[in-house]
Amino acid sequence: MGASEQGNITSLVPARIDRLPWSRFHTKMVVALGVAWVLDGMEITISSAVGDVLRETRTLGLTSAQVGLAATVYLLGEVAGALVFGRLSDRLGRRRLFIFTLGVYLVANGLTALSFSYWWLLLFRFVAGTGIGGEYAAIHSAIDELIPARYRGRVDLAVSGTYWLGAMIGTASTYILLDPRLLPVNLGWRLGLIIGPLLGLAIWGLRRHLPESPRWLVMHGREREAEEAVAVIEEHVLASGHEPPPIDPARAIEIRPHGTVSYRDVLRVIVRDYPKRSVLGATLMISQSFLYNAIFFTYVLVLSQFYGVSASDASKYLFLFALGNLLGPFVLGHLFDTVGRKPMISSTYVVSGLLLAVTGWLFKEGVLTATTQTLLWAVIFFIASAAASSGYLTVSELFPLEIRALAIAVFFAIAQTFGALGPVLFGALIGDQRHPDPTRLFYGYLFAAAMMVAAGIVTIFLGVRAERTSLEDVAPPLSAVKAA
Repeated sequence: MGASEQGNITSLVPARIDRLPWSRFHTKMVVALGVAWVLDGMEITISSAVGDVLRETRTLGLTSAQVGLAATVYLLGEVAGALVFGRLSDRLGRRRLFIFTLGVYLVANGLTALSFSYWWLLLFRFVAGTGIGGEYAAIHSAIDELIPARYRGRVDLAVSGTYWLGAMIGTASTYILLDPRLLPVNLGWRLGLIIGPLLGLAIWGLRRHLPESPRWLVMHGREREAEEAVAVIEEHVLASGHEPPPIDPARAIEIRPHGTVSYRDVLRVIVRDYPKRSVLGATLMISQSFLYNAIFFTYVLVLSQFYGVSASDASKYLFLFALGNLLGPFVLGHLFDTVGRKPMISSTYVVSGLLLAVTGWLFKEGVLTATTQTLLWAVIFFIASAAASSGYLTVSELFPLEIRALAIAVFFAIAQTFGALGPVLFGALIGDQRHPDPTRLFYGYLFAAAMMVAAGIVTIFLGVRAERTSLEDVAPPLSAVKAA
């Protein structure tokens, strides 16, 4: 709207964004930005599948320990990338970072496919991980700031859930690319790692034409650019055959841009201003990360050790498991906007935890087969996938815009650190015995189930009703003077 006294800016930019109906612009934006999770799902799945191939002398001749270290290095790269690029996204803007981080991933993963030694493989895996980690922080911020408030929950969950679309693509591709009857062993794994960059390259053009977050622009004093960016989005809405509703002047927000936020300010906001939200975000992120890493990274081990499923047949079971994870956020996502955040987040965490405990008991009693175990896991993670995605939604909308990307990065890093303990613990519970004891693993399932239930209970007490609410009302910007 314009500048007021003392250099303040009174703006209707957030209100103009939140009032808009869905249009082709929003669909294009979600496709262009949401590919990050598809890429990560493909990366994890393909890398896990090619690990055994890389042990052969015809490839890189790695040891099992070296294969495991390569996976760890990729995860460390994600954490480093989230923290570094998350901070830069808050300082330099969402658009610059979601273009740059995709470029980092494309180049690094393409070079990974050309690795001629173990150390080059580790280097490129780490750099590729930084690109994906940076994507998490910049893109969650951009999506939440550009999507109208009444759609924010379902869109955020659906985008996070597409990780499992990537896992399905990765599973299907490795079934062909790693078959020595179809392709030479030293060629198939390299082609598998190029699939991600090819998909990312196809999206590159779409991202280059997306605008900067108008919310970020206006909070940094670039009001004219923010107004122009919103005007472009409104033109896309009109071109889609929709008439934007009138703007409510009472929704104007007055801000006083103050430049880059210091780390001291970030710490103050997270620890002092919003301690309950910090506890909530950390609890949700840690519990879902531990659950997923524990189950997913030992999935094939359970199938082989307890049910005698061969490595070549495991991909069929993985495909069904991934399908359940993919459908959950898409089917349940709209309820997070209609029924509400608190009831849906708490119920999905508690129900998935209780179902895991029951399934673990059936597993211990030996009444399951590989098929029934997979079907039960698919049902559990149909619900747990929506819960896990809501963890990312929670930390992205409960903190002020000026530190949003870095807040996502911090909680992502915390979750990954604790989540990394999952595969180690469950791997030890499975053990290398010829006839492993299911009771030991049952206790692991109980522990993961208890973490999910506890997170649901924490949400009942600390959850925030953010559904269909402007981000500025959920967490006023640090630069806000007052909001109507």
